[in-house]
Amino acid sequence: MQPRNTHLNSAALRGAVDLAAVKAAGEAAQKAEQARVERARQVEAGEAVGPGYQLVLDVTEETFEEEVVQRSTEVPVVVDFWAEWCGPCKQLSPILERLAEEYAGRIVLAKIDVDANQLIAQQFGIQGIPAVMAVVAGQLVPLFQGAENEANVRKILDQLIAVAEQRFGIVGGGAAPADDAPVAPRRPEDPALAAAHEALDTGDLPGAIQAYQNVLADQPGNAEAQLGLAQAQLLHRVAGFDVQAVRTAAAQGPADVRAQLDAADLELVGGHVEDAFGRLVDTVGRTAGADRDAARLRLLELFEVIGPDDPRVVAARTALARVLF
Repeated sequence: MQPRNTHLNSAALRGAVDLAAVKAAGEAAQKAEQARVERARQVEAGEAVGPGYQLVLDVTEETFEEEVVQRSTEVPVVVDFWAEWCGPCKQLSPILERLAEEYAGRIVLAKIDVDANQLIAQQFGIQGIPAVMAVVAGQLVPLFQGAENEANVRKILDQLIAVAEQRFGIVGGGAAPADDAPVAPRRPEDPALAAAHEALDTGDLPGAIQAYQNVLADQPGNAEAQLGLAQAQLLHRVAGFDVQAVRTAAAQGPADVRAQLDAADLELVGGHVEDAFGRLVDTVGRTAGADRDAARLRLLELFEVIGPDDPRVVAARTALARVLF
């Protein structure tokens, strides 16, 4: 039997980090624009305008891919984890259902019975219910756990809708634009940005880093280039890591800042976002001087990989502020 290869390669890492998210914003924006154009046409023609899909649906392990993951490219999908025996669920679920109808297509509510769909609950890391998450453009967005009143739920959903539109260009099938609302022309992709994406997709990490830096030199505020650069730099750092060695060094050396930085990178690549953030926040809290600066700066770099509007980033920023001040 051949020994198991515990070294990471860039192709595997691209899949683990889901670097399709680098281009998801642009692609989703184009889909959203097409939907706006179609709704404008329907309004002009006097046709009924609706979301074209159920607003509240029961989802199972068999239908999850289609009803949640695929649909999330068109509309934010709010996922309500519940069970028949759960008292707080019976208070929260009607609120979510009522708001889903009220929002008229700007979100879809997917209800998942954790008793009947234990595999999905395990994959989402559900430890208590009610628990509410969202999926937008295939990306997981934790929302809240436990019962919430309607006012708070409304605020959370409003924020989710704003993030979906601003970050991914996804607007759902809600209210149609006014008759005289201008429709923005489709913006062609920047050739330099396309070249950077191509380098990233083919595993040319140094080339991708340089290409994204070139874009940012001309366009300092280009959010897509900033995200791509952060992801390319992360992949470049962890390429060739010996996974077991990194984990062992971090476990045996809590005071070894380099080991903690490497372990945090590895956790983020593996999708354990909260673990990566928590590790670095703890490292900042127990270090000083150059070590503290190194951990803080690495944490800020990882924030760029996930995106500033992600609730996990918002929570980690708050935790970081507590240990710094």
